[in-house]
Amino acid sequence: MCNLIPVSLTVGANRIVPTISIPYPLGDPNTPAEEQWKLRYHRVGVALDALATDITEQTVFKTRI
Repeated sequence: MCNLIPVSLTVGANRIVPTISIPYPLGDPNTPAEEQWKLRYHRVGVALDALATDITEQTVFKTRI
């Protein structure tokens, strides 16, 4: 999970899940707690799916929220 996709691609990360920002990778403290929870739950789910996915090349996994 990272927010600097080009850096991750350059260093050769295999599975890349985009995050929100550097200080708050899985949320935005300016949003309601319920919305933060949904966002975090979704991103962690995408990361777990990324780990369970067979890949043959660098892959950036899409997040829909």
